[in-house]
Amino acid sequence: MAELLSATKALPPSSDVHFSSTDSCWTRRASSSVPGSVSIPSLSHITSAANNNPRRAASLPDMKLQSSFEEFTPDFSEDDEDDGSYRFQCSCPGLYQCSVTGLVFDMEAEGDVVYRTVPWNRRLLVQHHKKPAGPLFDMECVQQSVRQLHLPHCQIRPTAGSLAVAHVTDDGIKFITPLKITETHLVINITGFSAFGNVKDEDSPPDPVRALVLLFYRPPDDPDVTSILNVLLLPRNIVIRDLQRARRKLVGEERFIDASPHCKLHPDQVYTLSTAPEDDLIKVQPTETEFDEESHSSYFTSFQVILKTVIRDISLSLKDKKSSCCVWERDVCLLPSRAKTLTLRPNEKLLDIRSCFIDGTSGPVLNSLLDKLLEKRVFTDSERESADEMQNRRDKARFVVDTVRKKGDAASSEMIDFLCEVDPFLSRRLGLM
Repeated sequence: MAELLSATKALPPSSDVHFSSTDSCWTRRASSSVPGSVSIPSLSHITSAANNNPRRAASLPDMKLQSSFEEFTPDFSEDDEDDGSYRFQCSCPGLYQCSVTGLVFDMEAEGDVVYRTVPWNRRLLVQHHKKPAGPLFDMECVQQSVRQLHLPHCQIRPTAGSLAVAHVTDDGIKFITPLKITETHLVINITGFSAFGNVKDEDSPPDPVRALVLLFYRPPDDPDVTSILNVLLLPRNIVIRDLQRARRKLVGEERFIDASPHCKLHPDQVYTLSTAPEDDLIKVQPTETEFDEESHSSYFTSFQVILKTVIRDISLSLKDKKSSCCVWERDVCLLPSRAKTLTLRPNEKLLDIRSCFIDGTSGPVLNSLLDKLLEKRVFTDSERESADEMQNRRDKARFVVDTVRKKGDAASSEMIDFLCEVDPFLSRRLGLM
């Protein structure tokens, strides 16, 4: 959604409205003065060596600013063991928006910005009668070249005084009145770094917010036909990549379904989820759930759809229990279409099923597939050795499918035939047979 600067609500220059020098229980070096505080290492101690093997992240949906803002995709590591840091290397002054987090940096000179999300200390916020209104971002810029910071919010009708920015340092916490509140962001001036995040008053009214309905699918494992679709209701300004990393650690491998997620939800309102077709073999649990607008780091499932039969397509409808109004409705494809893959060339088929193959194939199947690819000279000895050196199953699967796909239709056709032979169950799910 475009941010219209002409429609911003101008406020007095960015000012501190509260400062606590004694409540240092939430800092990146936690004090023992308050039990339960969280200790988080400062980004100032992270060197460039911590960002080996940078990758490109998927874009954050629908949080665009005006065209004068240049969008960038940060560098990051795909290793789940890293600390989830993002790196932005800026070469000249300007306004730059991160496609992953929605953050905007107003750079007055070149600089290297490293940032990540960290947990809020709710106990510290409660002491000041505040609650989170977005993720907390820990940041570091050695060159100190960031002049302004724009933090994404999800309020539909933001007003002066309804939101503030918490600045958390080793000395405590202070609350900054935004310089501007735009349709999508809070804008503040900054002179130093540490952690910044949007907050609101504890007793603020439960106004509707822009939200996301996100879907994660766990396909059936042969011979069990049961599969699970996890449905999450979250505020729009969460960081989706952080969510995906957290869920991989929490529940294991899932496939993220790219369905349009946008809707408007009321905090503390109760919602129900219905499916079509309705069947005794399809169960939704729980039957209702309350939307929590503070779920910026608690990525737990809101609804779980248990499918005790193989189903390719399903319709989902989210309704406000009180009014019975539908707030979000989508037709969702759970499994690839066989008809679609029939019309594609072999290397296009591999590209079409690439994500599902990476998510769904097992280690033993990969090894059997590699044996056959080597026997038929689709893989060279050095390519097989490179694959064997990879300890991460997803990385190995990604390497195999991309290497074969780039060799053309003949090699791709061989791999498809081998996959159908060694894992017919997965092949049927992928629409290959």
